[in-house]
Amino acid sequence: MGNEGQAAPATVNGPNAGDLESLMLEEQRARAVLAADPDNEDALRLLSRALYQLERPLEADGAAHAAIMVSVRKPINVAAIRHLTEGRLRDAEGLIRRRLSEQPEDALALMMMGDLTHRLSIYDQSEDFLRRSLAIAPAFEDARLKLVNVLHAQGRTEEALAILDALLDRDSGNLAALDTCIRIMGEIGEYDRTLKYHEMLLQVKPDEPRPLVGYANTLKTVGRSGEAIQAYRRAIALDPGCSEAWWALSNMKARQLGGEDIARMESIIDEGATDTQKMYLHFALGKAHEDSREYEASFRHYAAGNLQRLNQVPHDPEEIEEKVDRAIEFFDAGFFARHAGGGALQRDPIFIVGMPRAGSTLLEQILSSHSQIEGTAELPEIPAMVRRLLGDRWRDIGARYPDLLDGLSIEETKALGDHYLSGAAMHRKDNRPFFIDKLPINWLNAGFIRMILPNATIIDARREPMACCFANFKQHFARGQTFAYSLSDVGRYYSAYVRLMAHFDRVLPGKILRLQHEDLLDNPEAEIRRLLDGIGLPFEEGCLRFHENDRAVRTPSAEQVRKPLNRDAVDLWRNYKPWLDELKQALGPLAPNE
Repeated sequence: MGNEGQAAPATVNGPNAGDLESLMLEEQRARAVLAADPDNEDALRLLSRALYQLERPLEADGAAHAAIMVSVRKPINVAAIRHLTEGRLRDAEGLIRRRLSEQPEDALALMMMGDLTHRLSIYDQSEDFLRRSLAIAPAFEDARLKLVNVLHAQGRTEEALAILDALLDRDSGNLAALDTCIRIMGEIGEYDRTLKYHEMLLQVKPDEPRPLVGYANTLKTVGRSGEAIQAYRRAIALDPGCSEAWWALSNMKARQLGGEDIARMESIIDEGATDTQKMYLHFALGKAHEDSREYEASFRHYAAGNLQRLNQVPHDPEEIEEKVDRAIEFFDAGFFARHAGGGALQRDPIFIVGMPRAGSTLLEQILSSHSQIEGTAELPEIPAMVRRLLGDRWRDIGARYPDLLDGLSIEETKALGDHYLSGAAMHRKDNRPFFIDKLPINWLNAGFIRMILPNATIIDARREPMACCFANFKQHFARGQTFAYSLSDVGRYYSAYVRLMAHFDRVLPGKILRLQHEDLLDNPEAEIRRLLDGIGLPFEEGCLRFHENDRAVRTPSAEQVRKPLNRDAVDLWRNYKPWLDELKQALGPLAPNE
């Protein structure tokens, strides 16, 4: 475990007399060098090492910190940081390794290498680099928090939380530690503990709007909508330019924004809001005008918000189409025949895949109302495993996914399946035999899932294309989903998704269940019975009373799935039909003929 919870290493009984004299001489030599050259890294590290062993941790921390500050200014590290920030990992790696060959005890360079290998999902190496950094500079908080993230990514969440708790025991107002606790607790579904850390953060920052917005988001997740609305409103009262609070209010299913609110948001945009503020406010205004049935004004704001977002995070539609082309070519019937008998054979996972805003949260709520099925969340395990497979071969420029899967043995595919189940286990709170992983993008990894978990259930949750694509266009996503910010891009993305699912229908007939959202609304009991039969479970009446299920729901549909089935949004897109020609063209033959 190392010394994660300690400010500095210490000897058990302190140094003996001989060691004490030697350490004091080291301290004197280091201070003599620093008197003439205050930025001498070697002297600063020598001083910190001597002071730690002399059990003077505060002074030692200061010397170690000074060495890091010198290192930060080194041109080679400045360039490496820039490459890391901009995602050029190979360029960063070369510089960091050169730096470590010159200065193997550079805590900053070790931390950067830990960060780099973490991004590649090479967790064992990342942990080693970060622990080496902390052995040199135990109070290096950035390295310690990165170690927390690496431990959590490996499913060692309790170890990660122990480090955070130690930090908070020393300083209950440690903002970075509180933010990390809130994120991790939210990811593993420990919402009571998430709220506790939110409340601790609000004690430190009682009059700042952003912590209030985060607190309100968690309140909404657990179904405490009234309190969430109050928190959003308080954030706006503290700062009328808190655009995230306006946007979050607009996403509450009961209409929350009136004429006065619309006027205030429009004035904020006109009075010099930042680009990010404008983006949130345009989405909020789009929803406010939609609620008022002012559809032209609504579309104008949705389009402006999407353009603002697209300028921040550009999308390349050809990248997804090329991935689909490769998957169709690679995952043929012969591939699955060659790998028959591999993978982990457990039936526990139920994957719900497809487009966002296609009714997947509703489906998850229905299925998790069954006594044998647990709803978890949108689990990151499958994409992380793909990144790790690529990360293991990242220096091989020719390594591509999914091509590298063909070289895996039966034993390796079983190990991958077991690894997935182990990672998912920390999200499971009940002892139910089945659990749901509702990450939409896993449609792109359906072949990989079938390879490593051949008995898992995969459900393609599908919605009518115009309705689905427009629902994505009008929804601002916190991250990812860059395809959603252009009508053309979202139409091309939907088409690519349908094309890959049709391929799996041909090579794996009957292995992927499909639920059409509109069919579920029209005939819920028959559709639910059909799905449960595909999973191998009997029908239960509780699935029809899904709205009584008080489980936490993190998606924008959180409030909607706590109500009985309705068709309110089925034809909403038709109100915007005059402005959707670009979407129809992108969908091509998938668009309705009308």
